[in-house]
Amino acid sequence: MNVHLHWFLPTGGDGRTLVDRHAYTDGGIKRDRITPVSGVRAPDIEYLAQIAKAAEQLGFEAVLTPTGTWCEDAWLTTVALAQHTERLKFLVAFRPGVISPVLAAQMAATYQRITRGRLLLNVVTGGDSTEQRRFGDHLDHDRRYARTAEFLSVVRGAWSGQPYDFDGEHYQVEGGLTALPPDPLPEIFFGGSSAAAGPVAAAHADVYLTWGEPP
Repeated sequence: MNVHLHWFLPTGGDGRTLVDRHAYTDGGIKRDRITPVSGVRAPDIEYLAQIAKAAEQLGFEAVLTPTGTWCEDAWLTTVALAQHTERLKFLVAFRPGVISPVLAAQMAATYQRITRGRLLLNVVTGGDSTEQRRFGDHLDHDRRYARTAEFLSVVRGAWSGQPYDFDGEHYQVEGGLTALPPDPLPEIFFGGSSAAAGPVAAAHADVYLTWGEPP
């Protein structure tokens, strides 16, 4: 069995603990302003580049990059950091409900060409309804997972190199494709422990993510 070690990219700020290290308060984001937090390092690109370089030098395969209103955009941040590294892969978290699946397929294909195959995708269906509503997503928990299943079907169809049609509850696509499919195809990482999440992971994920909990 091969072991693949990944690190974490603190695009929401960094501190001395694994919790409460966001550079801006949650309350500030909810309202009309953001408030800097004392003692937390802001996620400027120079600092993130130091972390990415160190992770690469220490032999980590990839760095997980989060998604949310409390952090920097994962796609833009990591493609910038790819210019500071040579081998390190980027596990980019994204939310299926707030982007077109064909556009996501195109973005991933372009990312693979720019970085020479260093993209991994972390699908965040969304367990926090408050955070989802910030992005304009008002589906309930189980319907979000049903939408994710359709989303990933369309993404893989668009990567096939042939026009792809899909007629589902959440997406209707006619002739979806990417001009040049990604090579290699990005591995899809997927997390979720609910009854609604399991079948989606089994059908669409390459890697299943779970918390390191006791048996």
